[in-house]
Amino acid sequence: MRLLIVEDEPKVARFVERGLREEGYAVDVAVNGEEGLDLALVHDHDLVILDVMLPKMDGFEVLETLRAAKRPCKVLMLTARDSVQDRVRGLDGGADDYLVKPFAFAELLARVRALLRRSGGAEVEPTKLSLADLVLDVKARRVTRAGRPVALSAREFAVLEHLLRHQGEVISRTRLSEQVWDQRFDSMTNVIDVTLYHLREKVDRGFSSPLIHTVRGVGYVLKNPAA
Repeated sequence: MRLLIVEDEPKVARFVERGLREEGYAVDVAVNGEEGLDLALVHDHDLVILDVMLPKMDGFEVLETLRAAKRPCKVLMLTARDSVQDRVRGLDGGADDYLVKPFAFAELLARVRALLRRSGGAEVEPTKLSLADLVLDVKARRVTRAGRPVALSAREFAVLEHLLRHQGEVISRTRLSEQVWDQRFDSMTNVIDVTLYHLREKVDRGFSSPLIHTVRGVGYVLKNPAA
């Protein structure tokens, strides 16, 4: 999942960004309304965490423009003003949820997860993903292979989840960098290859049928060779 934080208070932005990254999300950050709108229109984000009081363009204007452009992302608005009028304006303008500052990160995270489970009337994405004897439980943040637990870092978990949701499909390094890392990530580094190496060591090592495969010059694919 890829999220966008539009927040001009550096301390709040760093706090939220760090916490979300630790949960395995790819996170982009903008410090004013114009920058946030540009990022939201150019990149595909699953959710935007949008502050109301922003320089250059306030959160209500950003929200209005996003909805006019038919961007499908969920929007969680943040405000330091506990005003019913502000909440009504935001929700009427197309916001999906509202959170008043100061807030506990646990509550923000719970609201983020709840919004990401929604899909505009479509079926909710499965929270348990599997291929052969590999099982990933999104809610429990747990992975097993042949019934044995597999300990993964947050980034490895996010990569594996993306591969499982698109199993059988070749995923390019560029796509992984966009969906699992963020817009500031340098896709020319070998971080993706190193992450995939460690992931394969943890998931496939000791098994006669590897599930993660490299397609030379293209990317990676998760598939069952026995199928």
